[in-house]
Amino acid sequence: MKLLDLEFLEAKQVIGSYLIPGEDGNILVETGPETTWTHMVQALKEEGIGLKDIKHVLLTHIHFDHAGAAWKFAEAGAKIYVHPVGLPHLASPEKLWNSASKIYGEDMDRLWGKMAPIAKDKLEGVEHGQTLKVSGQEFRCWHTPGHAVHHIAWQWGDTLFTGDVAGVRISDGPVVPPCPPPDINLADWSNSLQLIREIAPQTLCLTHFGQVTEIEPHLKSLEKMMEDWALWMKRHFDQGTPMEEVTQSFMVYTELQMKEMGVAKELRQCYEYANPSWMSVAGLMRYWRLKEEGRI
Repeated sequence: MKLLDLEFLEAKQVIGSYLIPGEDGNILVETGPETTWTHMVQALKEEGIGLKDIKHVLLTHIHFDHAGAAWKFAEAGAKIYVHPVGLPHLASPEKLWNSASKIYGEDMDRLWGKMAPIAKDKLEGVEHGQTLKVSGQEFRCWHTPGHAVHHIAWQWGDTLFTGDVAGVRISDGPVVPPCPPPDINLADWSNSLQLIREIAPQTLCLTHFGQVTEIEPHLKSLEKMMEDWALWMKRHFDQGTPMEEVTQSFMVYTELQMKEMGVAKELRQCYEYANPSWMSVAGLMRYWRLKEEGRI
């Protein structure tokens, strides 16, 4: 297995993709966005691999930083494996793209690039607990909602590719929960973390970024930070604080947290690229509103 650094926004250790050799073609877990395509092609070239050598792409979910370039691999002949809920959005990405455009506005092209439809015969939905055998390798699919309803953790032996469900941890920094709208559900997320404990992998492979072998301390740290952020947001939700004010305050709050934990300025910027603070405001405030309305 090889971790490919896709150098998102020309920064290292922000978005990764995992390359796994196979008997009749290579396997890729995550593709990154289309904006990192040049880095992806170069990273594969350095491994002596061309685009058509990638026969299978396993996605943890369809957010652009994980799946935005999947269509390019499909055009080169790869089969794309995804949660059934995410599949139609890759076949017809217009709704997904338009929804994200309301959030990112003019930054869409700079951050994510382009996204094109994937032919349905190149897409395969995978069920919870399903065993997928491709290129002589065997993967187990675990539906792990909380960050996204269409989230999958892929088990490969004693290794688990966790996408975003096991959080963001870059270099020697802290583990933090990415909480973008619209699917954040803290109860589901807690259940998914418990499932990871039951699976009992020896290694977690994070998309943001790299491998974790101290599993329980990592998960406990994630749960602690998730609770901290959720309760902070709940207080502001209950007080009816305007969204703009909450966003500004939360960005200051998380910046101070990072500083207090000794995270250097350059690394704090990488965390913002991987997990923008303002996105967690939108996701968690929406969660508390739906919770109050009895919709989750």
